[in-house]
Amino acid sequence: MNQPLIALAVGLAAGPLLGGLAGGLDRIVTARLQARTGPPVWQPYYDVIKLLAKELVVVNGWQAFCVYSYLFAAMLALILFVMQSDLLLILFIQAVGAVFLVMGALASTSPYSQVGAHRELLQILTYEPLLFLAAVGIYLETGSFKLMTVMQWQSPLMLKLPLLFMALCLVLIIKLRKSPFDLSACHHAHQELVRGVFTDFSGPLLGMIEIGHWYETILILGYCSLFWATGALPMVVLAAAVYTAVIVVDNAAARLNWRWMLVYGWAMGLAMALVNLIWRYQA
Repeated sequence: MNQPLIALAVGLAAGPLLGGLAGGLDRIVTARLQARTGPPVWQPYYDVIKLLAKELVVVNGWQAFCVYSYLFAAMLALILFVMQSDLLLILFIQAVGAVFLVMGALASTSPYSQVGAHRELLQILTYEPLLFLAAVGIYLETGSFKLMTVMQWQSPLMLKLPLLFMALCLVLIIKLRKSPFDLSACHHAHQELVRGVFTDFSGPLLGMIEIGHWYETILILGYCSLFWATGALPMVVLAAAVYTAVIVVDNAAARLNWRWMLVYGWAMGLAMALVNLIWRYQA
């Protein structure tokens, strides 16, 4: 079997296997922090299998098309990441998938779905510039957007791009809808919208959205791991450390409104990214 086919198989399997496992570990760590036992680590798989077995009920055909497009974009982005393709192309495909999810929510007339969709759009507008600036920083350091070149770089990127890495960690919190920025949807019961952008998705469509979320989780964690891409083990350790930190922040922080998200995302995140880029450009 040639290398592209191996990369394709790994990319397709990484989302459901690693993403679902990360979701299960998230629940266990959260339960331990709250002095609870929590569900088994395999619970996310059980939930998705149960959702996929339910009857398909949709608001309209456009909503279903948006979910299929979101899942396909998330899968394609991770496959291209595993194949060490162009980073800008990967980010563009990921962004297209996120926009399709918003359009699927807007296809419903539910006020909760509508408000959740608008909040999700605000989150996209907050973190997408930071994702792009992180890619620019990687380009300034390595001279290429190709992941093949980035992963062959001998020196850890974090030593030259520490502020960009911190901005990317902020993106991870927003992208995974963790507190304090779980604005568009929440996995806790304390939010006024509860499921927000996912309100009118159910059954197999909701299961496919969860699978797409797994793909996105592994993609963004892989993006973070590029900042210490001196070997497979350092990348895995860095991704695990960042994910653990996000879970701790999720349980320690109270939810903030969208204005605070823009302040932290655009003011602090963009400031850190631009300072690091200027520093690196003049070095």
